[in-house]
Amino acid sequence: MKLEDIGFYTLSDDRAKNSSSESPLWRCELLITRKCNFRCPYCRSVGQELTAEQVSKTVSLWRKMGLKNVRFSGGEPTLNLPALISGVFAARGCEHIAVSTNGSAGRETYQMLIDIGVNDFSVSLDACCASVGDKLAGRDGMFQEVVGNIKYIVSTGVYVTVGIVVVDETEEQLKSVIAYADSLGVSDIRPIPAAQWKNTLSIPVGTIKKYPILKYRSQSRLFRGGPAEKCPLLLDDMAAMGDDHYPCIIYMREGGDPIGKIGPKMREERHEWYKNHTPRTDKICSSQCLDVCREYNTRHINFQREATHDRP
Repeated sequence: MKLEDIGFYTLSDDRAKNSSSESPLWRCELLITRKCNFRCPYCRSVGQELTAEQVSKTVSLWRKMGLKNVRFSGGEPTLNLPALISGVFAARGCEHIAVSTNGSAGRETYQMLIDIGVNDFSVSLDACCASVGDKLAGRDGMFQEVVGNIKYIVSTGVYVTVGIVVVDETEEQLKSVIAYADSLGVSDIRPIPAAQWKNTLSIPVGTIKKYPILKYRSQSRLFRGGPAEKCPLLLDDMAAMGDDHYPCIIYMREGGDPIGKIGPKMREERHEWYKNHTPRTDKICSSQCLDVCREYNTRHINFQREATHDRP
């Protein structure tokens, strides 16, 4: 199964063959706030409250570097609506303008975001019933609100994935959560074990195969850890928070140091970090690197070796 078939729209073989510090920025993610109205037990809460001007400046710099796809997250990004709106306007024209949300904002907010250019939503759905969902959110009544918003966003025709973070309380319910997500008509389903969860996640046998990410994950045996020898993904992929840019969103959330400052030299700084960094000896990479990243990086490395071998 090829990576480009699983719904991660930037992890194609063509990108792996041609990525460098000069290729387009295939996917960037910007944390615009630390605020959140949920209290999910697994959350790695990081971030800063960015102004609309800061967000617009960062996205504009990325656009000059050939930005193709961008994601806005937090915290809950809809709680910093002026900055989010500014970022969406700055990104208009990109192939994917995505928002990661807990699904708690009013429907008028989601419709407004769709109207100004957002065409990709990732919504958290970690349970299939209100008793567990509200407990995980730390707020009563939120499960039904989130489900209603997922249905509404789906009805608009934009791409909607649900992310299912698995913890001890929900491991046995995973099959039911997947079935419930399927009933909502979403575009894809993305289960993943929480960063601090050390058990082995098993995707239930016989799960629905029409969802590319879910199908890919059902075949994976190592969701986190075991990185490739290098991380070429960061050459044309970027995560940013405040004035800093990081190797990836996981590295940022796990407390890793930034590569450098947001500015015109970001690509050069990332290339230097790539050359000097060894993922397998990095505590964060060795325990948290995701399955798709590991596979993509391995393919890139193999393509480069083949190209070098074929040269006269």
